[in-house]
Amino acid sequence: MYYQRTLRQGIECSGIGLHSGRKVLLRLLPAQPDTGIVFRRIDQDGYEISASALNVNKVDFATTLGAGGIQVKTVEHLLGAFYGLGVDNAVVELDASEVPIMDGSAAPFVYLIRESGVINQNRTRRYFRVTKPLEVKEADRWIKLLPSDELRVTYTIEFNHPMIRQQTLTIPVNENTFVDQIAPARTFGFMRDVEALRVRGLALGGSVDNAIVLGESRALNSDLRFLNEFVRHKMLDVLGDISLAGFPLKAHLLVHKGGHRLHTQMARLLRTSMASNQIESSKESWSPALGLAPPFA
Repeated sequence: MYYQRTLRQGIECSGIGLHSGRKVLLRLLPAQPDTGIVFRRIDQDGYEISASALNVNKVDFATTLGAGGIQVKTVEHLLGAFYGLGVDNAVVELDASEVPIMDGSAAPFVYLIRESGVINQNRTRRYFRVTKPLEVKEADRWIKLLPSDELRVTYTIEFNHPMIRQQTLTIPVNENTFVDQIAPARTFGFMRDVEALRVRGLALGGSVDNAIVLGESRALNSDLRFLNEFVRHKMLDVLGDISLAGFPLKAHLLVHKGGHRLHTQMARLLRTSMASNQIESSKESWSPALGLAPPFA
């Protein structure tokens, strides 16, 4: 039997927002069973926003959650770390509107979570097994869920740059593979886009210290952490975004030329199915809709 998990104790750090360029205080705190991940804006009278696909507000170059006129931006890397390490319940306190970018990967968040420690709680964790294919598609871009006994991700990206071109990778996702093969992969961007992004108020905090910056033919960074770091980072993004469904999956997740919009559309599809069928907390309850089989421990 697998139990829900939370942090052993609170831990904090500070950094800058990738898009805002502003300093941010981040504090990770334990939470009660069935809380999920909740963002608390301590600069906005402690206003709380649940990490739910129903709260997705924007998906321009990052995933933004919003409710009641309050936002939390660039949540995907931290959510990916919680998902990859099996943390079900936590409160994330922020004194600004954006999660700090750290080094552009999830590795610093993995470090924080492990320093805090993770403990089991007295509530069974519920998984959902996909039993028939699901798909969200936009032109030649798509995301699919196929039946599988484990969470597995296959991701394909295509960019017209000599360091990327087409990259495809499949990884079975567990705590070890996440920490070693996915979490360290950094976000990336193109020098040719920087000025246009900054005019829009984006990437104001971006640099080679927190992203792979690509010129016309090479990266401005000294080296890559993986030869295919780009597709690995997209895997991190989709894990963070799909966690907004609100429960861990047993499925083969395939993405072709995806992005935050497609990722969060799939998370919303799963989330709304769960809500509309009034899934009970008992282990016997389940939803036949969209191929979701009974939860298991």
